[in-house]
Amino acid sequence: MPPQLKALYDHIRYLYLGNRFFMGLAAVVVLSAMGFWWRPLFYLAILGLIALIAALFYDIYLLYGLSGKVTATRRTPKVLSLSDVMKVRIQLHNTGDKKISATLTDELPVDLQVRDHRIAFELEPQSDKELSYPIRPMTRGEYSFGNINLFLATDWQLAERRLEFPAAETVPVYPSIIQMQEFALKAKTTVPAEGRKRMRRLAKSYEFDQIKEYVLGDDFRSINWKATGRQNQLMVNQYEDERAQRVFCCIDKGRTMLMPFNGLSLLDYAINSTLALSNVILKRQDRAGLLTFSDKIGTVLPADSKPDHLRRIMEALYRQQDRQMESNYDLLYYASRKLLGGRSLIILFTNFESNYALDRVLPGLRRISKSHQLVVILFENTEVAELLEEPTTEVEDVYLKSTARRHLVQRSLMAARLRQNGIKVVLTRPENLTGDVINQYLELKRRGLV
Repeated sequence: MPPQLKALYDHIRYLYLGNRFFMGLAAVVVLSAMGFWWRPLFYLAILGLIALIAALFYDIYLLYGLSGKVTATRRTPKVLSLSDVMKVRIQLHNTGDKKISATLTDELPVDLQVRDHRIAFELEPQSDKELSYPIRPMTRGEYSFGNINLFLATDWQLAERRLEFPAAETVPVYPSIIQMQEFALKAKTTVPAEGRKRMRRLAKSYEFDQIKEYVLGDDFRSINWKATGRQNQLMVNQYEDERAQRVFCCIDKGRTMLMPFNGLSLLDYAINSTLALSNVILKRQDRAGLLTFSDKIGTVLPADSKPDHLRRIMEALYRQQDRQMESNYDLLYYASRKLLGGRSLIILFTNFESNYALDRVLPGLRRISKSHQLVVILFENTEVAELLEEPTTEVEDVYLKSTARRHLVQRSLMAARLRQNGIKVVLTRPENLTGDVINQYLELKRRGLV
């Protein structure tokens, strides 16, 4: 194609006819049709068509005068947070002397499944404007943004011209960093993750820290009588909490963890919770580790508390992929004996479909609990629980509610059977997972079991 024709084509393909042009064209068609009965209307239609085309070309001329005066840039977060709402900002600048009416259409990542993204706005002359819109990524990975498109129009609105600003970029979506920060702050306060009042520690280590004055609530058994005699007031020994304990988050990546709730799979709920819990573990000066498994052993990160260990955990969680296979708990037992290195607290995120599925893995879980402190995280089916709250109007509803109640009872029986075998259980809804797991860890710390 000759350069002149290519340049003309590039100009034309960015032009669009507006609704007002088609309304005027429709009026011309009606007048020309009525001209069959009254001839003057036909000539009026011809004059109207000429005026419409002239106005269209004038409108296009005005558009080309505006188009070189506008710039647009996108500002995205360096890292997106899984399942959290984050804002993308568009910076607009008008260097011209006329007000601009435009519609913004950003080329969003296909993972967001947004197909109707449009923001209409007006931009005053010689001014800047910032537009923002929320996004909520529901899968981990790299999200690719495309170009920024502005559709300019004048007050005539007979035509639109599309301006395309190159802004292609790729932004990674990591496990929920926002949730991690929120629960880290809550774990520092006297009111932990889900608002439960923190109780006094029941057990302590015997790592001596200092001697201090007795205050109401101190353990009488820790009174230092020699210091009391010298100071002529009650003095007590203060001990440090045990630190540097190994805590492993074990994530089942098998088929049963692919069940979605509110757009997020159980695996991703577990990944978000693991990141937040690992942060709390490290702030409590324990050592956090990670183990993932399905039909084979996946990622194994030894328990550590180095400054960059949280980043290593985050990178490992970011790269986890589900496997549509049955999980092998014999491999988990082997890993707990050979790879974890000594007695540890194991927090296992998993999901059992029925008591029969639990029967198959219960012997392996019992063997693990003999060598480690095991906590199994089970998920409640929130959609089934919500079904019980709906009104019953037909016989079919009675059967559905009966089935739902039976399913919930089964989950409670699974938890009871695990507790009977000496395994601690957290039965929780997916949306409450992180708070309940952190509370369980803090409870074990309080009881001196970690």
